[in-house]
Amino acid sequence: MTTGGVHTSGPTGSHKDLVPQVLSEYGARARALLFDYLPDAEPRQHLYDLLGDYPRRGGRAFRPSLCIATAKAFGARLEDALQTAVSIEMMHNAMLIHDDIEDESEMRRGKPALHVSEGVPIALNVGDMLSLLAMRPLIDNQNTLGPRLAMRLVEETERMARESAEGQAMELGWRRDNTMTVRQEDYLEMVLKKTCWLATIHPARTGAIIGTGDSVDLDPFIRFGFFLGAAFQIQDDLLNLIGDAKSYGKEMDGDIAEGKRTLMMIRLIEEGTPDERRRVTEILGKPRPERTPKDVRWVRARMDKYGCIEHAREVAHGLAGAAAHECSLLVQDLRPSRDRSFLEALPEWVIERR
Repeated sequence: MTTGGVHTSGPTGSHKDLVPQVLSEYGARARALLFDYLPDAEPRQHLYDLLGDYPRRGGRAFRPSLCIATAKAFGARLEDALQTAVSIEMMHNAMLIHDDIEDESEMRRGKPALHVSEGVPIALNVGDMLSLLAMRPLIDNQNTLGPRLAMRLVEETERMARESAEGQAMELGWRRDNTMTVRQEDYLEMVLKKTCWLATIHPARTGAIIGTGDSVDLDPFIRFGFFLGAAFQIQDDLLNLIGDAKSYGKEMDGDIAEGKRTLMMIRLIEEGTPDERRRVTEILGKPRPERTPKDVRWVRARMDKYGCIEHAREVAHGLAGAAAHECSLLVQDLRPSRDRSFLEALPEWVIERR
C-alpha cells in the first residue's frame, strides 16, 4: 500500500470497468423491485405518483449494490439480499428528499429538488411515506431469510437511522449556530454518522449478515465502511467544487452557498488571516438567500489560495488506502469471485469517480 494512497497493486485494467458494471446490474435489479413496493393508489398527484420521482432520476445505486455484492461475496444468492437492498435504496431516497429541504438545495440529479417543484409540505410528506414504506421489504425478509435474520436486519436499520439523524443534527447545528470552531476530527465524526452508516457501513453489515447467517464479527465492517464512506464523502464535496456540472447533478459550489462545514471550508477557516476569517464568519452567518454569488466566488478563491482542495484530496486518498487495507482483511478468507473483486475495487473507485 502506498503511503496516504490506495494499493498500487489494486484492481486495474479490466477491473476498472467492474465497479460501474456491477452498479448497473445490481442497481437495475434493486430498482425494478423497488417500484413494486410503491402503491398504485390514491391520492396520486400529491403523494403516490411522487414516491418514485427521485428513484426514476437515476443515481449510481451504490448502496443497494454494496449490500448485494457483500452478501454474495460471503455466500448468499442475489435474491437473498434483494429486499434488504431495496429497503436501503428507498431509505436513501427518502433521506435525500429531507436533506434537500434542510440544506435548501435547489437541484437533485439534474432536476429541481422535490420541494422546489412541489413545495416543502408535500415533499416532506413524500419523504415520510417513502421512509415508512422502506420497512415493508424488511418485513418481507421473513419469507426468504426467516424471522430471526429478518429481525436482525430491522435492528441494523434502526441503528443506521439513528446514527444518520445524529450526524445530520451535528451538521445542521453547526450551520444554524454559525460554529467556526469545527475541526477535521469533528467533520470526520459527522461524516461517520451522516454519510458512512447509510452509504457503506449499513449495506456492508447487512450484506454480511445475510451472507453468513449473522455468524461473522460485524465490527470490522464499521472500520471498512468508515474509511470507504469518508473518502466517498470528501470526493463528493470536491466534485461540488471542481466536478463537471452536467454529470454532478447538483448546483456547483452549492456547499459554499449552503454554508456547509466541508473539509475545505474547515481548512480555509484554519489557514486564513484574521480579516479573512471574519469575512468567512460573516458570509456563513447569512441566511442562504442572502449569500450572493460574489460571496461564494470570494470563498472559493480563498480555498484555492490556501490549497484547501489539494489538502482534502490528500485526506481522501489516505482514507481510501485505509479502506483498501481493511477490505483485504475482510475478504482474505473468501473464495475469489466477481463480488469480492468488486469490493476490493471500491476504494480506488470512490476517489476516481467523476
